[in-house]
Amino acid sequence: MARTAQTVGPPAETAVGRHSSIVYSDDRQWAEHLCTFVRDGLAEHEAMRYFAYATDPAHVLRTLDAAGIDAEGARRSGQLTVESVSTGYRVDAAFDPDALIGQWHAAVDTAFADGYRGLRVVGEMSWAERDTGDADRMLEYELRIHHEVFEQLPLTGWCLYDRRLMSRERLKVLAGAHLTHRGDPVAAPTLRVAPLADAPGFRLGGAAGHDTRRIVAAAAAALTRTPHPRLDLDLSALHHLDAASLVTLARAAAHRPGSTLLRITEAPPTVRRLLDLFPELGSTMEVVAR
Repeated sequence: MARTAQTVGPPAETAVGRHSSIVYSDDRQWAEHLCTFVRDGLAEHEAMRYFAYATDPAHVLRTLDAAGIDAEGARRSGQLTVESVSTGYRVDAAFDPDALIGQWHAAVDTAFADGYRGLRVVGEMSWAERDTGDADRMLEYELRIHHEVFEQLPLTGWCLYDRRLMSRERLKVLAGAHLTHRGDPVAAPTLRVAPLADAPGFRLGGAAGHDTRRIVAAAAAALTRTPHPRLDLDLSALHHLDAASLVTLARAAAHRPGSTLLRITEAPPTVRRLLDLFPELGSTMEVVAR
């Protein structure tokens, strides 16, 4: 009987190490990351899927072959597929994190049914630069998949970010949503939002104000749509939060399914003062010490 993602249990390697942002500046770096990823997949007998945006899929295969990797053989056997992000991430339509999260669960089931030990996915993410709305939903997606995908499935995912194709601030925000980073160093964004490594929830760090309102809105969407019954929002690294941002987060907490309060951990004094001034905002939140 074919194994399914629901029956194998969590993978041995932690989710923190299996979902990484990869930032690179030139074609040589891209090729090195590509070859490392595929060699590891072949060694682990995992199915592999590469989703190309700025790169010709044929060039991906040629690069692997030039490095001595039998990419064509892996492609013929079905172990490796190289396709456009328009088919894998559905970027030709409105980007839908819920649909994509469901897709990865089904894809891992298929990999098991085909006899592989897991699934490895590489995606070129610079397409998020083309549309602000897609970038906002991409941040929501990157925040949610740590708990909804990588903690549950034997899936390894590398998100490729080409510095040459992305604005500096958007790159910093999206790369910062990952708990593991490989490749070029990336400075911290004005407001960093990332999943918690040890509990369902998210961490905000830096400053949340008018200039970061789209980031706050994406974090709020992740809070609302994450299905975990209890979420923590760690604010220990946050040194500024304006009233508008707190309202956005409070509204998100109010629209979560069920009646469980959003737990605010390590709230800085500014947040406590705002909640004292506007106690109605705290009706959907529980401020606790961690």
